[in-house]
Amino acid sequence: MRVEIWSDIACPWCYVGKARFEKALASFPHRDAVEVVHRSFELDPGRAKDDVQPVLTMLTAKYGMSEAQAQAGEDNLGAQAAAEGLDYRTRGRDHGSTFDMHRLLHLARERGRGRHEALLDAFYRGNFADERSVFNDDERLEELAAGAGLDAGEVRAVLADPDAYADAVRADEREAAQLGATGVPFFVLDRAYGVSGAQPAEVFAQALTQAWSGRTPLKLIDDGDAEACGPDGCAVPGR
Repeated sequence: MRVEIWSDIACPWCYVGKARFEKALASFPHRDAVEVVHRSFELDPGRAKDDVQPVLTMLTAKYGMSEAQAQAGEDNLGAQAAAEGLDYRTRGRDHGSTFDMHRLLHLARERGRGRHEALLDAFYRGNFADERSVFNDDERLEELAAGAGLDAGEVRAVLADPDAYADAVRADEREAAQLGATGVPFFVLDRAYGVSGAQPAEVFAQALTQAWSGRTPLKLIDDGDAEACGPDGCAVPGR
């Protein structure tokens, strides 16, 4: 079974939702047969790389709330993250373009699932827990990518070429739109079930169980006369 997760590094609920989903997956009896694929989604597509601002400034402008309300929201998110064992800085974070990070995640995917997962976690920690910003700072991204096992030279080459993996990011985003995703995190189980938002682990557990039980066995169309190859060899014509 395949679970695809559309998410953005700038999305706090994606950070929390990933932890909740992983908690559900860890207790799922068929977890070893579940393939998890992370896909790209930008909450702020088209944002210039050098357009970086404090999170509170972004929130007040985007949602028309007061700074006190924005800070209260950050404090609530910090508590939600802490409940999942995640570090979350509720003061002093900033917001910017995540496009380069998504491009690097596609590079990491090509280098293996383990590196991809490690880089995604590194970016989340870098944005939500670490003091140093991940936005408009190529050296910081190189550092995080190297820590996830990527080759520094390859990382620098991708960052230096704005077209590298750009099509892959955009393809993920188009696919999300086609599936009806208007926000993230967005979980798709075997292209048959969708779960939107950072649901409690219990909801993810139910979704995994339902998707697994709803899998349709392959229907074989076979008249019994066609030649084929198997573990014991191939059928020999004329025998």
